[in-house]
Amino acid sequence: MEGSVRVRFAPSPTGFLHIGGLRTALYNYLFARSHEGGKFILRIEDTDQSRYVEGAEQDIIRSLEWCGMSVDEGPAVGGDSGPYRQSERKSIYNAYAEKLIEQDEAYYAFDTTDEIEQMRERLQKSGNPSPKYDYITRQSMKNSLTLPQDEVQKRLSAGEEYVVRLKVPRRESIRFEDMIRGHVSFESKGLDDQVLLKSDGMPTYHLANVVDDHLMKITHVIRGEEWLSSTPKHMLLYKAFGWEPPKMAHLPLIMSPSGGKLSKRKAEEEGIPVNTRDYIDLHYEPEALVNFLAYLGWSPGDDSEIHSLEELCRLFSLDRVSKGGAVFNHKKLLWYNEHYLRSQSDKMLANRLKPLAEAHGVELTDHDYLEQAVGLLKERVSRLDELIEMGLFFFRDPEEYDPKALNKWKDGSSDLVKQYRGKIEKLPESDFAAGTLKKTLEEVIEANDVGFGKLMMPLRIAVTGQGFGPDLFQSMELIGKDVVIRRIDTALERLS
Repeated sequence: MEGSVRVRFAPSPTGFLHIGGLRTALYNYLFARSHEGGKFILRIEDTDQSRYVEGAEQDIIRSLEWCGMSVDEGPAVGGDSGPYRQSERKSIYNAYAEKLIEQDEAYYAFDTTDEIEQMRERLQKSGNPSPKYDYITRQSMKNSLTLPQDEVQKRLSAGEEYVVRLKVPRRESIRFEDMIRGHVSFESKGLDDQVLLKSDGMPTYHLANVVDDHLMKITHVIRGEEWLSSTPKHMLLYKAFGWEPPKMAHLPLIMSPSGGKLSKRKAEEEGIPVNTRDYIDLHYEPEALVNFLAYLGWSPGDDSEIHSLEELCRLFSLDRVSKGGAVFNHKKLLWYNEHYLRSQSDKMLANRLKPLAEAHGVELTDHDYLEQAVGLLKERVSRLDELIEMGLFFFRDPEEYDPKALNKWKDGSSDLVKQYRGKIEKLPESDFAAGTLKKTLEEVIEANDVGFGKLMMPLRIAVTGQGFGPDLFQSMELIGKDVVIRRIDTALERLS
């Protein structure tokens, strides 16, 4: 095809953007950006008004922006091929449906839902397990192929409800090259006479998709494997219109760790967030999700794993996309997230953390103190919000103690903690430092001939309320002598 690469991401606003849809968008975006002058187009396929979800389109746009995928043409940015919502293009599809009827490539069908159901029941009883409206059954139904022309006109003039169906040829092999799967072939005898225009005048996905891809000069259709079985119908439509089809590429499914497609139900069972907005709300790093999704079915052919969006644009090619399904490894995503979180400066993370802390009722006035706390915490967390969860003790005394950690508070714990408290109380403020605090603990355990953990865990519980966390001695130094002594006294009172 001549001219620049033009690809589209064409979601339906029937819910929030699924993680699989985001990967499809990403591969389209990377493909466009890997070609000079390539365009990434957003088209909202909202022809099924019964399934329309309020706010879904805004969620799609927000998700792409959050990931750093800039749209060249679309509902929010405009463009020469608009409008970019299919619901605003209704008259265009009607004209093309009429054109197909004139060419004897489509026909009017007046059958009611009950009549179609009766046909199916009749054929099932006679031994056809999966009857459909096709080149055989159309002959016994009410349509413009079986009714006299004057009756067809009369029904149309009377405003009788109808659909427009594609006239699928009886015996034809439909072949095309898929950029990922290679040669693909379907037989037309396995296809139904697809509805192209519904009784409400809105097009089905198939007609709108083909017409829009042609009018918007889409050069490559990159979409999920689930659309592979629809492609022969689209190829028949391109042929009927006399148009050259775009190149096709069907992406592998995203698989659940337990096997099978990563459906919403399976994702919930596996504890995997399923919608992009979940990752936004859970404070994942967008760079991590992008990097992870890029590798979910593709690789650059070497051992590298960390790449920015800009680098991915340079590296991406469809010939390195796998045919087989890609398993969603949530631990790997967290590994990516940890990398991108820890690569940020303490100052940057502290700035991002402020509004989160305030939502937890923590007012942060000392920015230098916050930065130091972040520095101690960030190597031990996987997500930004966990900095608050794990580090709340830096900003307020523990209100309760971790029940699992309390199992480590034994009969002799109070005595050891008291001894330690007595020693650090005598330290001058200037000597209340991590090294001295650790050395003091070693002195106490040596004097009592006990293991390190016998005092370390009770002390951590007293100071932080937790059984784990950042370096305890560095944390105590940052919190300060008065607060540490106060917390130890409270713990001894409550736990002795």
